[in-house]
Amino acid sequence: MDIVTVVAVTAALFVVIGLSEPLASRTRLPATVILALLGILIGAASTSLLVFRDSEMLTNAAELIHNLPIRSNFFLYVFLPTLIFQVSLTIDLRRMLDDWVPILMMAVVAVVLSTMAVGWALYPLAGLPIMACLMIGAIVSTTDPSAVVSIFRATPAPARLARIVEGESLLNDAAAIALFSLFFAFVAFGIPNPQLSDVFVQFPWLVLGGSVTGWLAGRLALAAMARFDNHPMGQVSLSVALPYLTYVLAEVFLGASGVIAVVAAGLSLNFNAPGTLSPANQAKLQDTWDLLGYWAGGLIFVLAAILIPRLVSDAQPWDIVLVVITVLASLAARALVLFALLPLLTRMQLSPKVETRQRTAILWGGLRGAVTLALALAVTESFRIPADIKRTVGIVATGFTLYTLIVQGTTLRWVIHRLGLDKLSPLDVALSAQVVAVALQSVRENVADTARDFGLARETVRDEAKRFAERVDLAVTDADEGAGIPDRDRITLGLVALAGRERDLILEAFRDGVLPARLATRMVADADRLIERTRTGGRLAYLSTARRVHKSGREHRVASFLHNRMRISAPLARQTADRFEYLVAEAPILRELHDFIDTRIRRIHGKRVAELLHDLLERRMDEADRALDGLRLQFPGYAEELERRLIRQMVLSQEEREYAALVDDGLIGPELRHALDAGIAKRRKQLAKRPPLDLAIQRKALVATFPLFADMPADRRKMLMRQMRTIYAAPGTVLLRRDEAPRRVWFIASGAVEQVRAGQVLRLGPGEMFGHLAMLKRNLRRGQTTAIAHSTLLTLDEAHFVKLLNSDKTLREAVINSARTRGVPLDEVAVVAGLDVGADAGKQKKGAAEITAAPKDNRSRDVKPKGPKPGEPKAKADA
Repeated sequence: MDIVTVVAVTAALFVVIGLSEPLASRTRLPATVILALLGILIGAASTSLLVFRDSEMLTNAAELIHNLPIRSNFFLYVFLPTLIFQVSLTIDLRRMLDDWVPILMMAVVAVVLSTMAVGWALYPLAGLPIMACLMIGAIVSTTDPSAVVSIFRATPAPARLARIVEGESLLNDAAAIALFSLFFAFVAFGIPNPQLSDVFVQFPWLVLGGSVTGWLAGRLALAAMARFDNHPMGQVSLSVALPYLTYVLAEVFLGASGVIAVVAAGLSLNFNAPGTLSPANQAKLQDTWDLLGYWAGGLIFVLAAILIPRLVSDAQPWDIVLVVITVLASLAARALVLFALLPLLTRMQLSPKVETRQRTAILWGGLRGAVTLALALAVTESFRIPADIKRTVGIVATGFTLYTLIVQGTTLRWVIHRLGLDKLSPLDVALSAQVVAVALQSVRENVADTARDFGLARETVRDEAKRFAERVDLAVTDADEGAGIPDRDRITLGLVALAGRERDLILEAFRDGVLPARLATRMVADADRLIERTRTGGRLAYLSTARRVHKSGREHRVASFLHNRMRISAPLARQTADRFEYLVAEAPILRELHDFIDTRIRRIHGKRVAELLHDLLERRMDEADRALDGLRLQFPGYAEELERRLIRQMVLSQEEREYAALVDDGLIGPELRHALDAGIAKRRKQLAKRPPLDLAIQRKALVATFPLFADMPADRRKMLMRQMRTIYAAPGTVLLRRDEAPRRVWFIASGAVEQVRAGQVLRLGPGEMFGHLAMLKRNLRRGQTTAIAHSTLLTLDEAHFVKLLNSDKTLREAVINSARTRGVPLDEVAVVAGLDVGADAGKQKKGAAEITAAPKDNRSRDVKPKGPKPGEPKAKADA
């Protein structure tokens, strides 16, 4: 085939791809179904022309199509990495993590169940070895998301539904192809008496090896791309090479799953690119891969569909029975996961609730497509596979794909309509009438002035105004008829609109360069989560979701453990800096929402709802301010650095807009504008680097500002700082348990703790210490000490505390005062306080050793607060 023919055929294929979308829009069918049908028609027409040979020109065209170099490796090594990488790169990974349990259930568990169900269902009837039947099960377990997602996005169906299907399909292909590779090897190389245990032994390496390879490849590629910040085309070129090199490395050289490696590489780039690549370069990268993914998806569908007539040319009636069995077994396995396992996980609180209607749509939306055909083609082309297995695999896989595309694909929109997923709720219908009425009234207020400014004829303006007034009156009448929306629902709708406006403000701040990409991505994901949960849970869901942003999650607890117990501070410093940055950026956005309530929401929902929204927003702002104030106390000075950085970023944004306005007015030329923009870009790049949070410097600042050590000489304070450790505790963290012998003294730098001893509750605040009395007075009854706020505590071990107690009069006085305040007898404390400072080191060590002797009973138990016993005085709260 010469180059002219290749170019002509390629151009014709792109014409077919370009026509698929308008045809899909007119026929209301998924574009992938249109592509498959067009490919089948082309393949069937070419086969027919070769048989009848009516025209020499048409026969030559048919031979050209029939002899296209379409092989399985062409799909697996050219189109498949592009298609999978594009989906993994553009998927909303952070939002997908909210539904990771149902996604993994559908992607991994459903694939395994479907493979087993189809394989064992075919085994008694197909006359093939069990491994060949399981290979067919793996082939038909891959799903194509594009048709389903496009329909879901074109209807009012929940966005979460499309996200679950899209995430499922991404991981589904990887798991199914990995299983197919294993079964293919068993069948192709004729391993005698294969066992399923052999499959499960090799499967972990395919998954783990591919995942690690892809993730590392993505990180290395991103590190290289970061060095080309001023060369966006170079960055795009590196990203294009990444999936192919990763696929070959994992599949050929490491024996792992190339598909899983490509998925991991795309997810790695997806997760880490924000904050590393500039927003403009990242947008260019995204646009490029959207186009490449569109082309790859279209070409793989058309080319694979052209092969369908060839694959089913010698089908027999019994083959139809096998296809029906495959369809029933696959649907049964998918239904088992959706309607049995998924609700069980929901009841165990491991998965969010997925409604029955949504599960039904997901069941019917499991379309198969080009990947299934490509895998079947790989089997039919292999010279190692016996002929009877080739024939059965080709017919069953192709027939199953045709069923899903023609039956499920063409009826999916109807199923969604029957389930009511494409309909607005009665509440949204009533709200839409009011929104239209308010919008048209606003338009009427401005249209007369606009028409007058245009100098239009007065009679024409008057006539059109009259027509428009009739439309406004009709809209107001419809709004009055549906005005009976309960206040509770109005509040929910107002909060959804408020969260939507918050999302828009975040994106505006990102486009203006005020927010870095990584922070903006996280804040947008939180706003999307706020919208979805408020829509289903109302006001309480809005508040609880907003609070969750400020709570310490599992990652923060792990980072605190690493810092407090293992002295690994980098994870805690990074997460604390992230939290600081988030709170500093959130405050101005929340303040802007008050204007949105007054100017937009009040006109639709009324004064009462607007005032309640103001109150809810004030509550959010108060919680955010308290969290930020707590961090300011824990890390003095760092919040000020971030606020200064935010102000400088806002100044740069305003400066850039002013220069753009001067260019539009013709006051400065493009050459000067380019020079000015280069200066802004340079300063913005400097501001993009977040100031580091050094926990060691923070400890030094805390020791210097602590009241007990304020008058201490600088050299002694510096030595003390080295001896101390900093502990960061979240609310609810147990610092000392009941009857636990303290080995160190705790100084509260910020926050508050609560001690419960013998039913008495004592609260301590900044500048106070605890653990010293139980250390010095061994027979003192001990209680449990718990942090009741985000707290920063300095700790000093027993030996250094005793030494400091002997040499520092201020500390001795503080110990005596705290003992007196808490009602502890002073005799033994006074003995310790009167230790001879001038005693030799040996006596001091001996005294310290006697003091540090721990009681025999050192069991840790939790104590619930109880009321005081009769005749027992209450402890004074000293916070």
